[in-house]
Amino acid sequence: MHVTPKKLKQLAKLVRYWIIRSTTEAGSGHPSSSLSAVDLMAVLLYGGFFTADIHEPHNPHNDRLIFSKGHAAPLLYVLYALAHGIPEQELLTLRKFGSRLEGHPTMVFPYAEVATGSLGQGLSIGVGLALNAQYLDKTHYKTFVLLGDSEMAEGSVWEALQIAAHYKLHSLVGILDVNRLGQRGETMYGHRLKEYAERIAAFGWKTMIVDGHDIKKIIKAYDQALSEKQRPVMIIARTVKGKGVKFIENKDGWHGKTLSEDEAEEAIDGLGDVTLSLRGVIFKSKATKPPHTPILKPTPDPAYALGDKVSTRKAYGQALASVFSRHPGLVALDAEVGNSTYAEIFKQAHPERFFEMYIAEQNMVGAAIGLSARGKIPFVSTFAAFFTRAADQIRMSQYSMCNPAPQGCGAGIKFVGSHAGVSIGEDGASQMALEDISLFRTQLGSVVLYPSDAISTGKLVEEAAKHVGNVYIRTTRKDTPVIYKPEDTFPIGGSKVLKSSPQDVATVVGAGVTLFEALAAYEILKKENIFIRVIDLYSIKPIDAATLTSAARETKVIMTVEDHYVEGGLGEAVAAALAGEVSRSQIAMLAVKKMPKSGKPDELLAYEEINATAIVREVKKFLA
Repeated sequence: MHVTPKKLKQLAKLVRYWIIRSTTEAGSGHPSSSLSAVDLMAVLLYGGFFTADIHEPHNPHNDRLIFSKGHAAPLLYVLYALAHGIPEQELLTLRKFGSRLEGHPTMVFPYAEVATGSLGQGLSIGVGLALNAQYLDKTHYKTFVLLGDSEMAEGSVWEALQIAAHYKLHSLVGILDVNRLGQRGETMYGHRLKEYAERIAAFGWKTMIVDGHDIKKIIKAYDQALSEKQRPVMIIARTVKGKGVKFIENKDGWHGKTLSEDEAEEAIDGLGDVTLSLRGVIFKSKATKPPHTPILKPTPDPAYALGDKVSTRKAYGQALASVFSRHPGLVALDAEVGNSTYAEIFKQAHPERFFEMYIAEQNMVGAAIGLSARGKIPFVSTFAAFFTRAADQIRMSQYSMCNPAPQGCGAGIKFVGSHAGVSIGEDGASQMALEDISLFRTQLGSVVLYPSDAISTGKLVEEAAKHVGNVYIRTTRKDTPVIYKPEDTFPIGGSKVLKSSPQDVATVVGAGVTLFEALAAYEILKKENIFIRVIDLYSIKPIDAATLTSAARETKVIMTVEDHYVEGGLGEAVAAALAGEVSRSQIAMLAVKKMPKSGKPDELLAYEEINATAIVREVKKFLA
């Protein structure tokens, strides 16, 4: 112990002073939620338990701190200001336009590991950080996660608790700020701390109950937490919302409400003597050894011949195994469907880089955010339909990246969804991803790729590994013939024109299984001396607007065919790219428009009118 309890109490008082001042100056924010956790965090950061190089926020040996209760951001900012991380006067820019101190932590704040604020996600991110420390980099940093009691109602928290115990993440320490009051009243368990302790312990964690305002007891709790070498630890702290400001302590109605100027003066007077010149010290981390470098075992690139029938989901697993030797930061996570997504091929080749995350997709994506934050390239796979369960984690992941990525900023997550569309067949609607393109297209700066054969799949997996930012690769269940050559290239943002002639009357744009329906339609129409242009739009976002525009100018109609709902899919992407170039009457969208059901893949493509027969019929309709 490097700092006396007396000095820590003085520092906690100063932290409260700046929380009050900064939030009152901002006119918005969450002072009461920040005040409850002050003593817990002051002891952690200034008491010698959390170690980091304040001048190198991304030093691989630094301990990591996640504010899962991101609305307590004013506390986070003050902690680093008082440790000389940022100028203290910058605290008065809180929540102002252009400030690094946003309403919830984002990557513009240099000490934010990730963006937080959507409750229930921080512990999963901590899981990813701890997996990296113990299994990948094999370093000794600790990961601390501050949680609020309200977010303990989120299922994703319990997914994280379960997997952390499974992987014995002893480097992970949760700090549960049980201040009893949520946004509109008492939380589910109020101050009944044993309720939390019994439940969390049942998941395999070491638990400790502590008075969250007793400095000496907090010190003892951290000492015990850091001595644990077998399992993760949860410190369950009884705290008072608004602690330090007598007239709001433990009172409902103060969540997300700031003090007026007069109230702030009264609150600061109530703190007693505050030493404004006092500063805390975050002790520097001690580097023990460099992060572990993986052994790169070359895996031959798979060889395919024209006409070979291979599903793109299988080609994904084969490509991932071979790509690793060129991208040593790569790591794979799967939601207990690796024998269907074919992530198991990577697991067999590189077991030390694979994490089974079981059927808990929210936690899987959250853990991937943590891994990405430490410079890894996580490929996350499951049935595409089930990514919708993790839509909020996917949404938040876009805010945890910087593009271009400087040191210490994640290069994004590579999502791979198999079993897309009605073409999966007999499994029926519950397993059919028909919203997934829409989900990923809406993410800022995202890339959406939809390969049609094994060659294009392998090339796009490589492109995804190189790309800085989130990437979604849509794979399919059924086998499709190899139509490309090994030397063909597939840059992000490109497309392939497979059939073209000066006599083309229509352009048919497809991807995945519908590309082959378009090619079959081409052969049928060709026999009638009707020629169509066929485009493989393997990159749905960014989109090859130039090729599409040329096609629109040179043919009478653009027809999109997709195994996806109309809303947010390939067709709408093409329509948006051609806005201003063609009239709406020149664009036809064939997509899934009827309630899906079980059946043979070909039966379902016909039922939804996205097969070759439907394409031929639609082309002739436009020519009539």
